Parts: sequence; C-alpha cells; structure tokens
Amino acid sequence: MNQKNSLGLNNCFLDLEDPIQLFKEWMEKAKLSEPNDPNAVALATSSKNNIPSLRMVLLKDFNKNGFIFYTNLNSQKGNELKENPNAAMCFHWKSLLRQIRIIGKISLVPDEVADKYYSSRAYESQIGAWASNQSEKLKTRNQLIKSIEDYKKKFNDKKKVPRPNHWSGWNLSPDSIEFWLDGDNRIHERLKYTKNSNGEWTKSLLSP
Repeated sequence: MNQKNSLGLNNCFLDLEDPIQLFKEWMEKAKLSEPNDPNAVALATSSKNNIPSLRMVLLKDFNKNGFIFYTNLNSQKGNELKENPNAAMCFHWKSLLRQIRIIGKISLVPDEVADKYYSSRAYESQIGAWASNQSEKLKTRNQLIKSIEDYKKKFNDKKKVPRPNHWSGWNLSPDSIEFWLDGDNRIHERLKYTKNSNGEWTKSLLSP
C-alpha cells in the first residue's frame, strides 16, 4: 500500500514548502531511472504576435532563482524570448510516470555564469556554438561542415576558445510549479506551488 503525505498524495510528493527542493528530489530520482537525458525539458515560447513554439532543450542548472539552459541568442527561441519573456517548461519522465510543469519569466544569466559554463563544454561543442547560425536555413550540410572546420582553424588552441557574444544562458524564474503523478484510471495526483506577491510559495491540490 502506498504511503501518503499530509495532503493525501503519494509520498513521493513529500511534505515540503519549497518546490525547488521537491524538484531536486524528483530530478535525482529521474537520474537513476531515465535511460537518456533526464534533464531534457520541453521549452515553450511565444512570439510578439502570440504564435507559440515548442522544442526540447537540456536543463543545465537550477537553484532558488530559477532553471537555466543555454542557446544561441539569435535562434528562434532566442529571438522569441527577447520579444516575449514569458515561457514554460515541461519535464516528463516515462520511467517514473511523473511530470513537472513550470511557468515564469525569462532573463539572461550574468556573463560570468555563461563564461563558466561555456568553458566547461567540450571543444567541439564550443566550436559548434561559433559555426552554427542556429535556426537559419542551410543550402547544404557541407556549408555547416566547412564553417566548423574554419572555426577550428581560427581557434586551434583547444583551451582558449572565447564564448561568442550571441551564445549565452537563459534563466526561467518560476511563478508556478506543478508536480504530476500518473494515477490508475486517469485519476492523477497533482500538486501546484504558486508564488505570491511576497515571493512566498503556497500549495494547492488540483483535480486530475
């Protein structure tokens, strides 16, 4: 018989007032069960004309201030985030039958944070950030391959590849975080944390 928390939910929801701590617990569990990229997350953005767009990105860090990923700032998602800072994330872990939805506003990470992460990337990934005009049309695949080779010649010291100005990180500062657990007969369990005007989190149960 499944143990329950104080709200009557499965004990995997724990009894925490801080959703970031609960996210950490669920992410650690996903790392043990997901075969590939437990940090993969669907990122939803919208243009200034309210046309939505969705793609998978990799979460690279998180803390009490938000959830961080990195990208070309001139990509479709980069341009949309410049126009409209409202965004949403959705993690779905099939192995756990769990899902987390996050809604909030986006802002760029400080340069020193982006520099530190960029320097930790593999050389080939650093070169790729220079060589790829993300989301722009390619005439041929060879056009990209040549660009990669050209930048390898330009930055032939593998320990001294500067971060491009057009490449950085975004931080999604959450206004709400919802934790979801699959239930029998589609009677799912849902717990939503919402941040109030004082920056404090409140919890509420949601119907499946």
